[in-house]
Amino acid sequence: MHDHDDSGHLHEPPSNNAAFAIGVVLNLGFVVAEVFYGLAAHSLALISDAGHNLSDVFCLLLAWGAMQLTKAAPTSRRTYGWRRSSIFAALINAVILLVVVGGITVEAIRRLAEPQNVAGGTVMAVAAIGIVINGISALLFMSGRKRDLNLKGAFLHMAGDAAVSAGVVVAAFAIKLTGWQWLDPAVSLAIGAVIVWGTWGLLRESINLSMDAVPAGIDPDAVENYLAKLDGVTAVHDLHIWAMSTTEVALTVHLVMKEAPRNDLFLHDVSDALRDRFGIGHATTQIECGSCERDCRQAPVHVA
Repeated sequence: MHDHDDSGHLHEPPSNNAAFAIGVVLNLGFVVAEVFYGLAAHSLALISDAGHNLSDVFCLLLAWGAMQLTKAAPTSRRTYGWRRSSIFAALINAVILLVVVGGITVEAIRRLAEPQNVAGGTVMAVAAIGIVINGISALLFMSGRKRDLNLKGAFLHMAGDAAVSAGVVVAAFAIKLTGWQWLDPAVSLAIGAVIVWGTWGLLRESINLSMDAVPAGIDPDAVENYLAKLDGVTAVHDLHIWAMSTTEVALTVHLVMKEAPRNDLFLHDVSDALRDRFGIGHATTQIECGSCERDCRQAPVHVA
């Protein structure tokens, strides 16, 4: 007996096209402004922040594109459609951010050895605009951050950038007061540290999901304990939990029962419980009698 349930996941993620479009336009315009005034003011802090914001534009575009791809219908070749594209988008975004940090760090170290005069007033004004731009962009994704990991990532990214821009304003003000030009590359290194700190978790989780690891936030032991305690179940094996996308989780499992259920109600109840208790919306359950001459070749599943 075999059953799977699709009712707990989103076949068609909620549309956030307007939010992505506005966010991309705002951030791209700000990148151009930061590069122009950063070169004019000889400010590596502004240019490095422009690189960070440019990576944000790519992040938004990738997340936007992945959101559209997850809506693609399954085919005979791609039986899950393009759902996993959202995971790959997160992985690519993490790699891009780390590459940007590497470039910022190299140039900042060079500037620490050879400080250049920075027009603190210009830096402060442009970075202040960044606080507004990134703040608005963050608000665009606030409402969807709880239901979609992609939107949550975009929200945290934009909110973090607003905080980074605030740090640039503080550094520029300090340069005006003290004349310490080394503060500019020092802030650049601090920005790089913030980016790495915020990106490392994204990189780790996206790699884990791409390798079919159990998504963060789901306790596989709790899932197995729930299944093992179901009425009539004597054993649980071949349990697998993985992410189909950044918003959808799938599960397959074999349940050994002395007596098979008389109808599909048992399977539907299990699927509903997995969705409601653990957020697993695509569950496939196989029932085995456990009294056959030949044991299931997928048992046991336990590993260290």
